[in-house]
Amino acid sequence: MERRPLLAGNWKMNLDHLEAIQVVQQLVYHLEAEDYDASELVVCPAHTALRSIQTLIEGDRLRIGLGAQDCHWEDGGAYTGEVSAPMLAKLKVAYVICGHSERRQHFGESDEVVNRKVKAVRRHEMTPILCVGETLEQREAGQAEDIVVGQLRGSLAGVGITASSELVVAYEPVWAIGTGRTASAADANEMCGVVRRTVGELYGAEIAEGLRVQYGGSVKPGNIVELMGRPEIDGALVGGASLDPEDFAVICRHHRL
Repeated sequence: MERRPLLAGNWKMNLDHLEAIQVVQQLVYHLEAEDYDASELVVCPAHTALRSIQTLIEGDRLRIGLGAQDCHWEDGGAYTGEVSAPMLAKLKVAYVICGHSERRQHFGESDEVVNRKVKAVRRHEMTPILCVGETLEQREAGQAEDIVVGQLRGSLAGVGITASSELVVAYEPVWAIGTGRTASAADANEMCGVVRRTVGELYGAEIAEGLRVQYGGSVKPGNIVELMGRPEIDGALVGGASLDPEDFAVICRHHRL
């Protein structure tokens, strides 16, 4: 099955709404129609910039999707400082990152919490980008596959997926995020294959075959071609390199390199 790659920029806690607008405008300047045809392109700004980027995308009719970095599992209530899935849906957010390792590490998010967030995102007809990945200690102990399978099963427990378009999984080895270290293309491909196999066990072969599995972890212009050349890798969740519009544009043009 032909899977259209998904390239998403996770801007994390960077760029105010004015800077975010400039980055998108500069990114678009470097892209051609064939780049949008070859891959689906998404930016995930901070919550404070979502409305500005939504307005820019709609006003200029940009072929770029809008993603959010997180959401709460409840639709509303006494959760000071949180943002709900229906709030994001009203901003025409298409994708929501769930369970990023930084959320798991710094904010103590368990698979159970991630599971509730995935359900909230699906309930409001957005697509979760579910992040899974092992630490360096776990990989060196030979536990990488068990950890990733456990995170997938825990985070997707009771989640009804009826089509491959309803879910994206990003394999992000924790030891490669923001460190400059990247999993080898062979290792990344193998683990993305583990993700696909596990999704097949949960939802069936057809959904697994159509599922887009991204790689994330120090993705940059210098390694995107090798990563995207692997059969199990269907895109990238890009961190630091997506903050530089020229670098992100090169990543988006991987099919021409």
